[in-house]
Amino acid sequence: MVATVLLLALLLTATVTDVSRRRIYNATTYPGMAAALGLNAAGSAAVGLDWVRPETLAPLGWISLAESLFGLLACGAIMLVCFVLFQVGGGDVKLLAMVGAFVGPQRGLEAMLWTFIAGGCLAIIVLLWRIGPLDLMRRVLRHVLATLRVGRISRPTDEERAQLRAPLFLAPCALAAAVIVQFGLIPS
Repeated sequence: MVATVLLLALLLTATVTDVSRRRIYNATTYPGMAAALGLNAAGSAAVGLDWVRPETLAPLGWISLAESLFGLLACGAIMLVCFVLFQVGGGDVKLLAMVGAFVGPQRGLEAMLWTFIAGGCLAIIVLLWRIGPLDLMRRVLRHVLATLRVGRISRPTDEERAQLRAPLFLAPCALAAAVIVQFGLIPS
């Protein structure tokens, strides 16, 4: 539970800065990664020295150091690909790598997927709010018909592209995803 509380506190901090300043600071993510690795290294050392049993550390949110490193690398690598291909922010990459360091690869990837689902829903809501549902459906229908008529994808105008560039805040989505994963709100 200690690791979960620390993770949620770091994600809440990132959420506040992401929403208010559109930035996720290294001062949040790097110490978070170090804390996750340090916490899990200490737990691994204690288990290795027979001070405690692994079952007693699990309720505290402890995972092995190997799982923590693999979670950091797996989530970080996937987010790095998203950074290159989809232009997500560097802070988002480090934030989800930090989540992986806290929860391990399996739960980290699950949290990442929930983050993307929440982010996609949020993006649709922002589009509906900015453009309006009827105008959005009209534009989509116009592009689909133009694509079918010409036989290739119809490109949006510069004005339409500008409207699609809504800021996407992944930190609040990651916070919601961590709550879902850590507390098992949605069964796997």
